[in-house]
Amino acid sequence: MPTIEIKISDLKSLLGKENISKAALETLLEQVKGEVKEFLPEKDAAKVELNDSNRPDLWSPEGIVRQIHLAESKKVHYPFFESSARGEKQVMISKEVTPVRPYLAACAVKGIMVTEPILAQLIQTQEKLADTFGRKRQTVSVGFYRLQKIAFPVRYEVADPDQIRFTPLGFDYPMSLAEIIARHPKGIEYAGTLRGAKRYPILIDANDQVLSFPPIINSREIGEVRVGDRDLFVEVTGTDLRMVILALNIFACNLFDRGGTVEPVAIHFPEETPFGKTIRMPFDFSTPLQVALADFRQALGEEVTLEEATSSLLKYGYQVSGREKGLTVTAPPYRDDTMHPIDVIEDFVISRGIKSFAPEMPSTFTVGSLSLLEQFSDRLREEMIGFGFQEIVSNVLGSRQDFIERMLIQQGNRPEGRVVEIENPMTERFSLLRPWLLPSLLRVEGASSKAFYPHRIFEVGEVAQLSASGEKTETSLHLAALISHPTANFSELHAVLEAFFYSLSVQYRLESIFHPTFIEGRAGAIFVNGQESGLIGEIDPAVLNRWQIGMPSAAIEIQVESLS
Repeated sequence: MPTIEIKISDLKSLLGKENISKAALETLLEQVKGEVKEFLPEKDAAKVELNDSNRPDLWSPEGIVRQIHLAESKKVHYPFFESSARGEKQVMISKEVTPVRPYLAACAVKGIMVTEPILAQLIQTQEKLADTFGRKRQTVSVGFYRLQKIAFPVRYEVADPDQIRFTPLGFDYPMSLAEIIARHPKGIEYAGTLRGAKRYPILIDANDQVLSFPPIINSREIGEVRVGDRDLFVEVTGTDLRMVILALNIFACNLFDRGGTVEPVAIHFPEETPFGKTIRMPFDFSTPLQVALADFRQALGEEVTLEEATSSLLKYGYQVSGREKGLTVTAPPYRDDTMHPIDVIEDFVISRGIKSFAPEMPSTFTVGSLSLLEQFSDRLREEMIGFGFQEIVSNVLGSRQDFIERMLIQQGNRPEGRVVEIENPMTERFSLLRPWLLPSLLRVEGASSKAFYPHRIFEVGEVAQLSASGEKTETSLHLAALISHPTANFSELHAVLEAFFYSLSVQYRLESIFHPTFIEGRAGAIFVNGQESGLIGEIDPAVLNRWQIGMPSAAIEIQVESLS
């Protein structure tokens, strides 16, 4: 969970309090699911852990104070989200940047006096959002610039790595983009975000001054914000439009809370996006969500009145309109985590106060135990460990790119191509339930190139697939294993499979098949009791390249229920 450092004096200033104790701070942090890890008034410092990974707006003192003010019924209003707020400044996005890093959001902030505490908090929030929320700048990165030095319109385009030169932060001489990637500490650290790109993204103004090389480093001349600056330009680039806009909305609100005046910027995309071709940002993409009073009763075990639900949710920042049997609620524009009524009910509980709910002891006594299937899967784990394999545990959710595109399969043609999609995913990275385990093993293998070979890994876990008719979903338990080293081949893994089935006293047979994930002629279907129960084969080099795996690899995947 994110942990942030806060200057106690800065927090008191934002809260409008002359003094604050550790106990008082702990009480206030109940509104944001936070807790005090360290409280050092002699050093004017506190460390706060936020126990909500879905609320990046809370990963800053401004966000924490905003939520506390709402709980205290203090009005929080951001006029720059309204349609009447017009932005004259513009950013033009080139079509050529689309395959590299397609999305950008930006705004201007005037009249904010950058002090040392404010600069420190801006940098901390920038790093938290880029590294934690933005997956080490892969999906989101943030840049700040000295507004008065920028000539609009700004252009977001691509450039030859050897042609464009500018002086990056931390250096006092110009470097090309290729040199920055090879020699600058940030270039070395974040080079992976641009892996495979032949031309790199660049942010440049109307006078051809380079603002930055996103998501790597800002220019020293324009992108070095200093204590005493009053006007800022804020931009966010990334690969997920909703996440990019959300990150900008958070910074716009934070800087507004610091006393700045936020001026929207018109962003012109080369093609239509889900929010239009030209978007005035910051942009409110919040959508209403219906929550029935019956949902409150089912989740909380007690009746909640319309008035009580409305009052508590208003104090948590929602726009609320009520009707006889439920509510229509809209989250504020700096949030994008309310995907289901249970998310709203959780906020209701926090707003009303967990201590207001009377505890109830269980009325029945039960003894838990493992199901027969789970006991059997534990035995399979022991067998695989005995064969020299190491177990991994991976996410049940993933992306179409991982489960379909990188595996070279066509959606719907085979069981592993019949995917179950999430209707309202927070991000494309977690938009599907995994239909098979092999992509998870390949992801781990792709990140393990520096570990000594041979690699032998496996996983036992649930997968979800659409039925052949497409009318329902089917959940099953799978076992998958992967070997990877310079001479890994079908025969080696077949020997493991033979020993595995022998230890289980299960009869099986193999039948040669064509499967796009595997090398043609080196793939087989595993049949148990006359039914296809799994796959075995050598991974096609084209698939390995997509996962950036440099060693030959072979894999098996078996449905566990067919073995018990």
